[in-house]
Amino acid sequence: MDQKEFNDIRKSIPKLPGVYKFLGDEDQLLYVGKAKNLKNRVSSYFIKKKYESARIKLLSRRTHRIEFTVVDTEQDALLLENSLIKENQPKYNVQLKDDKSYAYICIKKERFPRIFFTRKLIKDGSEYLGPYTSLHKARTIMGVIKSIFPLRTCTLKLSEKNIEAGKFKVCLEYHIGNCLGPCVNYQSEEDYQSNVDQVRNILKGKLQLVQRHLKDKMQIASESFEFEKANAIKEKISYLESYQSKSTIVNPRLEDLAVYAFAREKDIVTVYYLYVSNGTIIQSKSIELKVKMDESDEDLLNYVITDTEINNKNEAKEILLPFEIDYPDSSKTILVPSRGDKKHLLDLAMKNATFNLKEKLHQQSLQKGESRENRVLKTLQEDLRMKVMPMHIECFDNSNIQGSFPVASVVVFKNGKSSKKEYRHFNIKTVEGPNDFASMEEIVYRRYFRFIEEKIELPQLIVIDGGKGQLSSAVKSLKKLHIYSKLTIIGIAKKLEEIYFPEDPIPLHINKKSESLKLIQRVRDEAHRFAIEFHRNKRKKTLSTSELEMIEGVGPKTIEKLISEMKSVKKIKQASLKELAYIIGDTKAKLVYAYFRDQ
Repeated sequence: MDQKEFNDIRKSIPKLPGVYKFLGDEDQLLYVGKAKNLKNRVSSYFIKKKYESARIKLLSRRTHRIEFTVVDTEQDALLLENSLIKENQPKYNVQLKDDKSYAYICIKKERFPRIFFTRKLIKDGSEYLGPYTSLHKARTIMGVIKSIFPLRTCTLKLSEKNIEAGKFKVCLEYHIGNCLGPCVNYQSEEDYQSNVDQVRNILKGKLQLVQRHLKDKMQIASESFEFEKANAIKEKISYLESYQSKSTIVNPRLEDLAVYAFAREKDIVTVYYLYVSNGTIIQSKSIELKVKMDESDEDLLNYVITDTEINNKNEAKEILLPFEIDYPDSSKTILVPSRGDKKHLLDLAMKNATFNLKEKLHQQSLQKGESRENRVLKTLQEDLRMKVMPMHIECFDNSNIQGSFPVASVVVFKNGKSSKKEYRHFNIKTVEGPNDFASMEEIVYRRYFRFIEEKIELPQLIVIDGGKGQLSSAVKSLKKLHIYSKLTIIGIAKKLEEIYFPEDPIPLHINKKSESLKLIQRVRDEAHRFAIEFHRNKRKKTLSTSELEMIEGVGPKTIEKLISEMKSVKKIKQASLKELAYIIGDTKAKLVYAYFRDQ
């Protein structure tokens, strides 16, 4: 994929966190990456850099298509990237080893449950929360949990029979306050389980009840003048408030789950598919459909699900959908979730389906051959109520400082782009003093008198940089030349960006964000820049040559030779007698050299 091809799809890439996939010929997965901002990150592969690696050049060249999956946070992107790389092993990715897994917090299925870190998920009915990309963050939370809710860490089998038989004794953990001694019946099973429920609330992000409990403890400590203890509890509350336990890849108990999101615009349909196993998204895919026989949404979704089930050979026991359908396979559970982790996954898929639909519609408009320039010109034609599209636009501006060095310019835009080779400067010939209206009348007349004489095609639109006065002056010239009815002419006032039409006192206000107004402004600004540049150069040249005119015995032809060769008066002043003589001869050189040395 080259720079031009990428520019066609760049606008459709969102500025959101997510995962991007570079696909090669026959949709071979070449590379998977994560990004905090998808648009910026993907664009970086197609910007030419001086020290760009050969690997990146090769990757961008072999890429035929780009897919992206939008997620909520950068952490979600990291987790999804990890699972996709492990599952697909793309050619250009660093190969990830399966023995390095993310950490989980396990609530063990047992009497008086232990809570601990693990990297292994064992299907024994225990509850696993995570995964955690930051081990430091997970340890902090575990430290908070242990300090608030003392729970056992031993592996003793605390059956009711063993406890009543007195088989156990309290250990060091009890004596230092990390355990309340359920092994010797100092803590009831009901009280212990209540603490476990509070821990579960923390890990699942349901912090309201826990915070209320901590605030009560902090208040008691404060009233008892235990300020250090109160401050420590306050810090724990802060930990809880800043902690976010939920992630896109939320719950290892979600396994063998297929998610289908559906987005449609007339006859274009995109379906976004996710496959979840052990709480991890291991497949993501965008499916495009072209409606030909006016099929219903239900029929189309049924078709996609059946085709995906056959081709991917997945074993999804449950299918999440955005709306109810009559699916023929009764072994599958169809669910339209309204809340919880499953709703979160469906929302994620819906977000991606919508983005992909917009991209498809954008590509379709490009394939129709409607360039951005044509679209803008078409909008401008509608805004100005023109009979034809303004393929040829000319804009006039004049420039002077207190009447001195009056000049003007015309710039030309064709097909929405500047045509600099057709720009022209004008020296004002018939007007004396600062008279912008008369100057505008002169240059418009001279410009189009030549067009008529040389039988050059007239522009469809003329823009005058100025308000009613300048516009009226330009219209006078067009009427004198009998071409006023053959084109459209407007004036644009600088302050409020108002568009004026001839003989209409009420200006047109185009939306400030409109592409057509921005084109008019760009044409106007270019004319102003070009006129100012000509005025500045002329003034500089005039001021420079005036000093040379003070030298007795040096005429205009000699001055012209000097300026032509040495470019500036400063260089002439610094020149040696020999250098001057080479340009204008010995006699004239001595006059110039002596003049500047005397000064």
